[in-house]
Amino acid sequence: MKNIFLSVGLFVGHVFLAQYNYPQTPEKAVVDNYFGTKINDNYRWMEDLKSPEVQSWFKNQSDYSHDVINKIPHRENLFNRMKEVQKMSGDSFEIIQQRQSLYFYTKTKKSENLSKLYLRDISTGKETLIFDPETLGKNTQITNFTVDSKGKKIAILLSKSGGEICNLRILDLSTKKMLADEIGPIWSEFTFEFTQDDKAIMYTKMSTADPDSNMLLKDMKAMLHVIGTDVKTDKILASREEYPELNALTEQFTSVYFTDDYKYVVLRLSSVKSESPIFIAPYSELKNEKIKWKQIVKPLDDITDVFISGDKLFLLTHKDAPNYKITLTSLLKPNFNNAKTIVPESKDAVIISIHNSKNYLYYSLGNGIVRDKYQVNINTLARKKIDFPSGVNSSISLNPRENDNIYCNNVNWLTPLTTFEYNPEKGKIIKSKYFNSEANYPDYNKLYTVKEVEVKSHDRTMIPLSIMYPKNIKMNGDTPAYITGYGGYGISYEPYFSTRLSVLMEQGVIIAVAHVRGGGEKGEEWHKAGMKASKPNTWKDFIACSEYLVNQKYASPSKLIGNGVSAGGILIGRAITERPDLFAVAIAEVGMTNTLRSETTANGPNQIPEIGTIQNEEDAKYLLEMDAQSKVKKGVKYPAVIVRTGMNDSRIVPWEPGKFAAVLQKNSSSGKPVLLYANYENGHFTNDVDVIFKEYSDIFAFALWQVGHPDYQPKENTEK
Repeated sequence: MKNIFLSVGLFVGHVFLAQYNYPQTPEKAVVDNYFGTKINDNYRWMEDLKSPEVQSWFKNQSDYSHDVINKIPHRENLFNRMKEVQKMSGDSFEIIQQRQSLYFYTKTKKSENLSKLYLRDISTGKETLIFDPETLGKNTQITNFTVDSKGKKIAILLSKSGGEICNLRILDLSTKKMLADEIGPIWSEFTFEFTQDDKAIMYTKMSTADPDSNMLLKDMKAMLHVIGTDVKTDKILASREEYPELNALTEQFTSVYFTDDYKYVVLRLSSVKSESPIFIAPYSELKNEKIKWKQIVKPLDDITDVFISGDKLFLLTHKDAPNYKITLTSLLKPNFNNAKTIVPESKDAVIISIHNSKNYLYYSLGNGIVRDKYQVNINTLARKKIDFPSGVNSSISLNPRENDNIYCNNVNWLTPLTTFEYNPEKGKIIKSKYFNSEANYPDYNKLYTVKEVEVKSHDRTMIPLSIMYPKNIKMNGDTPAYITGYGGYGISYEPYFSTRLSVLMEQGVIIAVAHVRGGGEKGEEWHKAGMKASKPNTWKDFIACSEYLVNQKYASPSKLIGNGVSAGGILIGRAITERPDLFAVAIAEVGMTNTLRSETTANGPNQIPEIGTIQNEEDAKYLLEMDAQSKVKKGVKYPAVIVRTGMNDSRIVPWEPGKFAAVLQKNSSSGKPVLLYANYENGHFTNDVDVIFKEYSDIFAFALWQVGHPDYQPKENTEK
């Protein structure tokens, strides 16, 4: 009887909302010739985000989408349930640092939506709130912070409403007041730290704070700011213009940091390409007018990370080792060909990352589902596994200059995060006293089953697929299923516990994660098999995994919800343009759906190592194949689609998702809705949990409506 009700609900919902009178979208044809292939782009005019016409169009689309979504019942139930699950976890902790007997950390209380900065004296256990970012204005968020060596000053990176163009302020703990220094603009991901004497800060400065400028993420400069002086007098430590000998590309980021002993300054010309040029200079060079940088790593060395300890240079490399190995050579006379292997390549798992404490190097060994943690004594080179609980274990040092204390977050698909503390000299793993709240979750392992399978893709390659589903499910194809994937930059889609997805599962929805090529689950070869010419493997793997869910009767095409985020926009965009019949709903979040034009954006040139450049004829072929927007054809029955963009997004600029929504609205013949969900309180992401939960309660309600869930069917007709 329930299945009949679901079918009726789907039919009635579509009768009520059968015709969609979208806001008018002018077509202004621009024809581009890509080495002989002509592509018509009717929505090029949207790329001028400063245009009143474009701004009005986004606002009208946003209002229209909310008018439609607001008629879907029980959205507020999803939001309220997400809040309830958030409270079940208790308070959550983000950034943690230690200075002597003091812990400094950001914490989001279970009843709050933004994190604040706290201090805890572990000698007394007393906790003190030291900074609330909203004292500087509503929606101000802490993006990162670092503490000086004595625990007297804190440099805090601050952003607004999910934006990633930040400013750095310095909090004086003795007065509890901000110093006059205001340093920036700084991109959200860049490091900054105090000099050894705590009198200055080293940071990376953006060339502009204009989010619409094409120079936003180009020609950045490594800088040194002496506290209390005018930022206009800050010294340039590295840049493309002032240091031409570095041969830096305009899109490379001049990322700088100190070695733990302050003996050297390290410069990395970063990009999405993990194999970056790396330079060093003696710390004493900071006093000179110009730094004499010495290059120690070149991109062709296939080295993705380094750790320097005295004269020892530890290397994380995939040279002749696709699953990575860790080697050791001399810093002053590096010899990579004869470097000593400290941790050999594993056949069954990948070395994912390294970090250090005072006397130890730590590395993660994972297969995309489990990530184990190991330690190496820097002096003796003895190594051993740390017996954290099974799952994904990610660790960080509390203060590598002072001690060997690390904390480790352990998580699984159905097991919420638990934080452990560990010191290799003591050898005991302890559940953190201060960084765990008393959680009150249901036992998800009793309610749901996790199944890890491998699915044969188009070329017979076996693709890992993780599936979570209710234990009492009937495998008859009538259950809604949500499948997501990523497949970019060698990033593994590892297990994590999601408040949002746990609430979606409570609605009776199967959750699946496709570990497609382009990620790092099976090493560097897995990454390379999903980039540039091989990029079609990414969405074809996703299609194969989606077909598996249908063939095994987890779901059916009328119940299948596909999702892709950011670079996953290529995945979901091309999946629905290649197989529109396979999905009932597509959720494209802040997605790269117009790769032919991505290079024109501020973040575009940075993507060239991963997807190629439109200036090269061979690469242009790959970009044409990746471009979802140009693959949309008139009269095709596309799924219902909701396209999410953050109007403060500088990574994937809003016009890219906007154009994708427009072309689908114009051409789809399915009668199913295509909505542009433009959020003016968000960027590529945000730390504000209320904004996040509101966004996903709307998006999930839309998807549940479209797959016929009886609780989310509109009950009355409304004019479009």
